[in-house]
This record gives sequence, structure tokens and C-alpha cells, in this order.
Amino acid sequence: MLQTFAHLSDLHLGAGPGVAHAARRLCSALLAVRVQCVIVTGDVTHRGLRSELELFRSAFAPLFDEGRMLVVPGNHDRLGDDVAESLMSGARVQAEEHGGLFVVRFDSTGPHNRRLFDSHGQMEEDDMDAICSALDRARPGALRLLLLHHHLLPLPDDHLFERVITRLGWPNAAELSRGREMVDRLQGRCDLVLHGHRHQPAEIEAGSLRIFNGGCSTGLQACRVFAAVHGELVHAPRWLDVRPRSFADAPALLAVQ
Repeated sequence: MLQTFAHLSDLHLGAGPGVAHAARRLCSALLAVRVQCVIVTGDVTHRGLRSELELFRSAFAPLFDEGRMLVVPGNHDRLGDDVAESLMSGARVQAEEHGGLFVVRFDSTGPHNRRLFDSHGQMEEDDMDAICSALDRARPGALRLLLLHHHLLPLPDDHLFERVITRLGWPNAAELSRGREMVDRLQGRCDLVLHGHRHQPAEIEAGSLRIFNGGCSTGLQACRVFAAVHGELVHAPRWLDVRPRSFADAPALLAVQ
């Protein structure tokens, strides 16, 4: 049976009216193409406010009502009112089946993300053990996914500020410190890793693992849509583009983390 799912990230709702409009267009387009699951890998809100969380829930209400949304928090969701718990309550690592998908969600944020400029993620040995243990429970024939906000492997800096802090040796824009080790441990256990944090989309093949950065979906006004049968992708993911004809009010978020 064909399983379709979309990957969104870094919506930053609350950053401006254009962002909410883009989110609603994305929701309408996803309903139109009838994806069975919508994955959002963090930074749902811009300042971690409850009012921004309500904007998110309102923009994607039809998909929430049908149980099609899977979400992990990002560092921006830890700011302000700290709405991360509302996005993913309980354990840092959680697993569930969603049709033909076996999905492991990992909350890669930490207490330091309560501070705006401490945006890097956190992944400890216990987290990696829990992720691997969860993936090992996947039933045969399922497509195995790991969802998290922060990137596992190095990616190019998005803008000048990131380049400066990277040269200074600060961790703010860096990949997860145990990311490379996690990628090694995922070999043979996981098929796809979906993440965000960096606002330019990217794709990496690491051994048997495919890693996708969703980018800033509201800034791009687009998202990837995947299709799988019997635990395998049937083709490369396709971009669902919702850009309006006029870019006068298009949100400028590609440089925000």
C-alpha cells in the first residue's frame, strides 16, 4: 500500500503575518494532495509563545483533527513560554507506527535552549541508546524514520553570523556533538532521518542512510513529499510549492535559526 508523507520544518509562526499565510497555504496544499502523514521537525514557533503555538494549531487544524501530524520541538520552541512540552510531552525518545511508517521522535533540545543564542542541540549516550532500542522494535517491511530538530552532520553555514561564531569555535551553529557517532549507529537500523534547524534544505547520503533537512518551510513556501511502498521510497521526494504569484509579502526567514 502506498504511504505518502510530507516533511515541514522551521515554520517560525509569530515572526510575521506572511508566515501564518504561508503555513495555511501549506496546509491547504497538503490536504489537496491527500498526504497521510505530515512531519514537522521543530521551530514551530518563533519565540516559544503560547499564542504562536495556537497559530500553529489553527493553521494546521484540519490535519490535527484527522491525526495526521507528527511533531518534534526545536530550540525556538524552548524560548518564552517554553511550548516544547505541548509539542512532545513525556520521554525524549518516542516511537510509534503510522501506517507503513515506523517513526522514532527525538527531542534534541536542552535546558540551554531557553537562552536565544544557545541554539545548539543536545544528544547524550542514553538518548542514542534509546533511539537505537526503539528502531530495533520496528516491524519488518516498515520504513524506519528518525525525526529530530538539530542536524547530525555538518552543513554549510546559512549566513554571516553563523560563519563568525563557527570561526570563533562556539557550538551555536554546529551539528550535534555526537551526530557522527549516531549516524554510524543508525546504519542498518534506520532508513531516513528528517531534521531542520538550518533554513536551507539539504540532502545527504551516509551509507545506507538518507538524511533530509527540511529547511524553513514557510520561508521557502514549499516542502518535500515522500512516497513509500513496503518500506522503500518509490521515487525521490517531490517538492510541493505553494508560492504565490506575487512575493510582496513573502516571509524572509531563511537567515533565522
